Amino acid sequence: MSILKITELWGDGIASELREAVHTVAATLPLDIEFEPIDLSLANRELHGESVFDEAVASMRANKLALKYPTITKDISPNALLRRRLGFSVIHRPVMSIRGVSSNFKEDVSLQIVRVATGGTYDDPGQLVGEDSAVSLRIVERKPCREAATFAFELAQKKNLTVTSSSKHTIQRITDGLFESVVQDVHREYMDVPHHMELFDALLGKIILDPHAYQVVLVLNEYGDFLSDMACGLVGSLGTGASGNFSFDAQGHVDIAMFDPAGGTAPDIAGQNKCNPAAILLALGMLLDHIDRYDLGHGLRMSMLDAIADGQCTSDVGGRLSTTDFTKVITSSLEERLNR
Repeated sequence: MSILKITELWGDGIASELREAVHTVAATLPLDIEFEPIDLSLANRELHGESVFDEAVASMRANKLALKYPTITKDISPNALLRRRLGFSVIHRPVMSIRGVSSNFKEDVSLQIVRVATGGTYDDPGQLVGEDSAVSLRIVERKPCREAATFAFELAQKKNLTVTSSSKHTIQRITDGLFESVVQDVHREYMDVPHHMELFDALLGKIILDPHAYQVVLVLNEYGDFLSDMACGLVGSLGTGASGNFSFDAQGHVDIAMFDPAGGTAPDIAGQNKCNPAAILLALGMLLDHIDRYDLGHGLRMSMLDAIADGQCTSDVGGRLSTTDFTKVITSSLEERLNR
């Protein structure tokens, strides 16, 4: 059995407890996994500076796979820096309702949000113009738009889903217009996948009214940020989501993939064995899907979702279990599934 090498980006707060959960689950899988640790904790970043990121980038370029734990953003965002250094142009955020997690929203949600990870106004902090005005440059580039569109249509084709691209192309005619024109060009290569456009403000309202009408949603950078958090709010938790971050080679194939949880470092409960490892385990499941072990990723997801539905989970989603006990329930269920 070949060794699967994964760059493991350590973090802050609850990161060590999440890492323990990942290693416990990974030991259950029929894979020879070797984690290559890189310490991205704030203390280590402040001690060693940019060299920590140099080490992380070199490891990720060699292994092509990474799992990242939550990190503190102080002067700089580690996620943003890694995104720039490694050319991550696409973020994939699946958002789904979980039985057993209470929500103010009565409808089930199942969205695959594909976000252009660069550009918009996020790449330009702006500048003051005199004392009473400020401006920032909004950038939309053809290449990352094409990579995101291709990723979205490939995903939809594989899962037999529809694609909705969303922007404000009637107002932002040049920037959002470029995005939509690229999407339409890519769609010509996937004519078996249904596609339609939706204005972004209308999309937000329509998802709340009828979430079943949307499956893969393809959006520009800021829009994807807003939509992801709204969708997580609809399903009742910002802490049960995970994302994949992707860069691409010259042929348009995924080069490097990094997977991480949506939640933060939760310093108020760090070290208390209370944190919910669901998001990092969903991230691990996405990594397994990415290496064409969907059977293992699906088994992990179902083991975790069944445990939450049965109330065998951590307190933040209505249970009473500690982090380690919840992880044990998942690994026990996963072992049973793998041995059937």
